[in-house]
Amino acid sequence: MEYQHRSPLFRQGLYDPRNEHDACGLGFIAHIKGQKSHAIIEQALKVLKNLTHRGATGADPLQGDGAGILLQLPDAFLRRACGRQGLTLPAIGQYGVGMVFLPREPASRMACEQEIERAVASEGQILLGWRDVPTDNSGLGLSVKAVEPIIRQVFIARGANDMDQDALERKLYIIRKKSGHAIQALNLAHGKEFYVPSMSSRTLVYKGMLLAHQVGEYYLDLKDEYMVSALAMVHQRFSTNTFPTWDLAHPFRLICHNGEINTLRGNVNWIRARQQAISSSVLKADLDKIWPLIYDGQSDSASFDNAIELLVMGGYPLAQAMMMMIPEAWAGNPLMDEDRRAFYEYHAALMEPWDGPAAIAFTDGRQIGATLDRNGLRPARYVVTDDDYIVMASEVGVLDIPEHKIIKKWRLQPGKMLLVDLEQGRIIDDAELKAQLAAAKPYRAWIDQTRIALEQLPEPAPALDGEVPLLDRQQAFGYSQEDLKLILAPMAQGGEEPIGSMGNDSALPVLSSRPKLLYSYFKQLFAQVTNPPIDPIREELVMSLVTFIGPRPNLLGFDETSPPIRLEAQQPILTSENMERIRHIGLFTGGVFKSKELDICYPATWGAAGMEAALASLCAHAEDALKLGFNVLIISDRKVTAEQVAIPALLATAAVHQHLVRKGLRTSTGLVVETGSAREVHHFALLGGYGAEAIHPYLALESIAKLPQLHGEHQPKDAEKRFIKAICKGLYKVMSKMGISTYQSYCGAQIFEAVGLNSALVSKYFTGTP
Repeated sequence: MEYQHRSPLFRQGLYDPRNEHDACGLGFIAHIKGQKSHAIIEQALKVLKNLTHRGATGADPLQGDGAGILLQLPDAFLRRACGRQGLTLPAIGQYGVGMVFLPREPASRMACEQEIERAVASEGQILLGWRDVPTDNSGLGLSVKAVEPIIRQVFIARGANDMDQDALERKLYIIRKKSGHAIQALNLAHGKEFYVPSMSSRTLVYKGMLLAHQVGEYYLDLKDEYMVSALAMVHQRFSTNTFPTWDLAHPFRLICHNGEINTLRGNVNWIRARQQAISSSVLKADLDKIWPLIYDGQSDSASFDNAIELLVMGGYPLAQAMMMMIPEAWAGNPLMDEDRRAFYEYHAALMEPWDGPAAIAFTDGRQIGATLDRNGLRPARYVVTDDDYIVMASEVGVLDIPEHKIIKKWRLQPGKMLLVDLEQGRIIDDAELKAQLAAAKPYRAWIDQTRIALEQLPEPAPALDGEVPLLDRQQAFGYSQEDLKLILAPMAQGGEEPIGSMGNDSALPVLSSRPKLLYSYFKQLFAQVTNPPIDPIREELVMSLVTFIGPRPNLLGFDETSPPIRLEAQQPILTSENMERIRHIGLFTGGVFKSKELDICYPATWGAAGMEAALASLCAHAEDALKLGFNVLIISDRKVTAEQVAIPALLATAAVHQHLVRKGLRTSTGLVVETGSAREVHHFALLGGYGAEAIHPYLALESIAKLPQLHGEHQPKDAEKRFIKAICKGLYKVMSKMGISTYQSYCGAQIFEAVGLNSALVSKYFTGTP
């Protein structure tokens, strides 16, 4: 059979590259004292072979899902290899090596190489030359050979004698991003075959669409005795619902990952939203050259690697960057040290967690470590030997180590971190590491100075009653007797969601002859690939509904000494009092926060055709409000009347959120929704999933206060609290089905699919929703 070259897959039919996830085996071996040897590479390849069962093959048994190895830069080997072709390398630390996958088509390959060379020159560095990486593809399947790239190494020397190694690392990062963007812009037919697995003065990555045992056989460099390293990180990929490709094999530049990032859409959106509001005292003007940070169609692991690379290049220590992206459970942990809690609370406003089951190994060539998600939903075990070796992997038994040589064996625990510092020559314990980072800056003092708890602000004046009768407003928002009796009343009485039969046999809204709320056209996704379920009741410790309302601090402002004020709420569902506090937040915060109400009602005479123009006007008003200094936007349909019809709150929220994301302004404001339409858990989950940091269901609360079955039995305020409690418990349940533990991660994550809506509408206002 003859295999045709397969180009990268794009969205078609039921396939969407945004769904790229994988579940895999990973491991590393390192000499704690930093002693380099070829034996470490051999042992790492043996670990990889013993993780074969954690990978997968395609229909062709010689087609692997991907495997690879990350090493310290092998200076002695590279010096000999380059010397054979007349290329002299500077001292170690003064040059970097890029491992480059190039198209087989000659013209495209030359164009890619020229863009790298142009980027090197424009960034003031010195191109030393290229080297062809020797490979043996005799063991590869025909389908793998059909997409096998040309693999070359590019050698780049520092352009200034006073440039230290960290500065060189940053320049290599900029060269890689700049050349990658330029090649994307060329829009070559074979441009997607270009990829740079690594470009660094400290590390080198050998990987591909290989089986575990093929890595050492395919890359002939790995057999050379001069190829030495004090650490080696390996990975065997199992692409659970995706297609294997050369570029999606692990390790990436800093990490390898086993698990799923369930909040990926939201995380990527928030990264893009920061583009206009981010600055760095380390990267300075070079920061503008890295965007877009994450391309469409990258896997969750590749996206995570790009994000953590930005943090590290922006000045954060590697371990701190990992703690920011995968924080341990801190909000509900009564045993946590207050300094550590303050560290996590401070960074929670900087970046939302990348949530989901994950075991991640990471290294920058000087330190190597691993961490687990807050639930500990992926395995990671390690052993330490008496001759200063440490071996960590997804399971025990990856190497045959005599029992008498083992001085410690243990497993990584939920939210904990294992870190080996090869320069210090020791393992840094989780408690010591986090205590050290927590004490590095006065986080407790900063939190005390900058935190404004919404619930603790002074009591506001009550909201004025609307002129439109309650019944008319209920009809305007589609309330029925069923909503009042079977949904609102049980929640207001018992603080629980009403119990119903399993399943839903009602017609899909698009097939129904009756008008339906926009909410009903969306279905909540659930983690159907590799996630074990989370019990939000038993796992209360790791779940959190804490939400931050308002602008987000500068993500790369790690050296700032006067952090901005933050407005914090314990839950995203607002009582009437808390809504009024936000409406008048400028009075309570001395003008630090300024709220602006955006009316989402428009004249009924415009009809349905007028909604598009009303949405455009709404988005323009939101943008104008930010430019005028308002940093909390309230999307409200409270002014609905017989003459003024409301844009569906979900549509208005998503439209404003996506518009501000595209403009790079979303992190400059908080988004609060005041709506009469939300009354079920699904409604609140949708509003949060499409960007609302807080929601006030004013009509549901007013309706509860007037329910006849509650009169004499419950005070209206008690009924309101029970209703909000029921909604919050429902949100926990919804989040847990997707393997998400915090509302911060859920907010804007778009964990939904649309059924029966026009694709143009979804693409424009619910961008990224399948």
